[in-house]
Amino acid sequence: MERIWQKHYGRMPHEVDYENDGSVADLIERSVEKFADLPAVNSFGTTRSYAEIGRLSRDFAAYLQNGLGLTKGDRVAIMLPNIIPFHVASFGMIRAGMVQVNVNPMYTPRELAHQLNDSGAETIVIASMVSGTLGAVLDQTGVKNVITVDLADLTAAPIPPAPVHAALGDAVKLTDALEQGAGMDFDRPDITQDDLLFLQYTGGTTGLSKGAVLSHGNLVSNVAVYDALAGHITEEGREIVITPIPIYHILALMVNCLSYWRYGALNVLIADPRDMAGFVKTLGQFKFTAMTGVNTLYNGLLHTPGFADLDFSSLKVCWGGGAPIQEAVSNRWFEVTGGHIREGYGLSETSPIVSMNLVDRNEYTGTIGIPVPSTDISLRDDDGNEVGFGEEGELCVKGPQVMSGYWNRPDATAEVMTGDGYFRTGDVAVMDEEGFFRIVDRKKDMILVSGFNVYPNEIEGVVALIPGIVEAACIGVPNDRTGEAVKVFAVRSDDSLTEDAVRMTCREKLTSYKVPASVSFVGELPKSSVGKILRRELRSA
Repeated sequence: MERIWQKHYGRMPHEVDYENDGSVADLIERSVEKFADLPAVNSFGTTRSYAEIGRLSRDFAAYLQNGLGLTKGDRVAIMLPNIIPFHVASFGMIRAGMVQVNVNPMYTPRELAHQLNDSGAETIVIASMVSGTLGAVLDQTGVKNVITVDLADLTAAPIPPAPVHAALGDAVKLTDALEQGAGMDFDRPDITQDDLLFLQYTGGTTGLSKGAVLSHGNLVSNVAVYDALAGHITEEGREIVITPIPIYHILALMVNCLSYWRYGALNVLIADPRDMAGFVKTLGQFKFTAMTGVNTLYNGLLHTPGFADLDFSSLKVCWGGGAPIQEAVSNRWFEVTGGHIREGYGLSETSPIVSMNLVDRNEYTGTIGIPVPSTDISLRDDDGNEVGFGEEGELCVKGPQVMSGYWNRPDATAEVMTGDGYFRTGDVAVMDEEGFFRIVDRKKDMILVSGFNVYPNEIEGVVALIPGIVEAACIGVPNDRTGEAVKVFAVRSDDSLTEDAVRMTCREKLTSYKVPASVSFVGELPKSSVGKILRRELRSA
């Protein structure tokens, strides 16, 4: 597919130059030295400097090496929310050349046991408040070393420590590990871009999750891509980025944690973005310049008292990913903040950025933008043939950010890689004649009504524009006459809004077979910890 999208690049290079940028460990250490006295991370009212994070992560690395006897390449799991110890533990293991296994703190015992056993991690850094999850399956894993973390660790917050599960009796507190590490030598290993950095596990919506193998080079190249996208609006040492998405998620990990670390920014960590009132209160304390989020999070903020009264004069860019940004949400965000949400596209397997709407285009496009530098997208049909403009095809990606494969799963890797080296995402997309891409939907989410393809994103976008609708989700349900029928679940702010009114609006804007056969009003929609609506849970409801 010809790179017609490059005509929109303007100041951006066609290719990013990252080969001489070293490893992620080098990136971390350069900023520690360059921005030593600047504020680096804020959590629960406490701010730590670059020098402090550098010292603490060095102490943790020394403890891993000397206290636990770990060496380069060993896998270390990290199961923490957005708190300062995440930076300390993550940067420590990275600087020691170890492989970070990112774990969702909301996992069930079954999910945690699978990820620990699949990765082979024998060490885990875990929040005390979820230690019961590990305690329930500890004897089913190969874990030998447990390091527990309290929410208030490394802050002055008056948050009482959570009890540690009895099965973790030999666990070491992070603060004790840091104290021991301060008196130990740290032997910094040689780390190259080819070395393994993260095992980033997929959501596992179809069976057990798989670990995407991401190297230092994968992440360093994507950091360079972010600089190509946003470097011209970014001032070193003067940025304040808001991080409500969990850092264990690849978007926040690459953009908020690593890219803005490179810029010497202050990273404001939001440990619980579901507490919208508390979130808005924190936002009011900073003249923030950037934020990442998902559609539901931005929508939630817009519906939270006090948000519209904040000072947005310093805000430069808000990125949206994980799920489509709806027009109604982006338009309202523009009205309140002065900027549209720039939607992009990426996956765990691509470190993550594949495409993005450009900063300089302050508009809602309804697309995932254009492929970023050094990245090719090819849309292919079921036979592997490339499709033309406006035709639906599976989105396939090639670039330096693409994983080398799934951890210990050559079979699964072979299923998603084409013969000419493209990663098959499983997403259906179309490209217009200007080179902008639009996700039609995941193949598995497509609804087949009387032989016609119906994509939930389109229905959800229409319903979300209806006054009185807060958010909506769409699934297919069995139907004797049409095979499947469209069903909408919606959260409403206006109790007088009826199912008939919703269906009437849909009839005005959608072809007849796309109109919902039924609408159910619910108090809330099921979401992942990142804020993505979980359609699969609606199907099983």
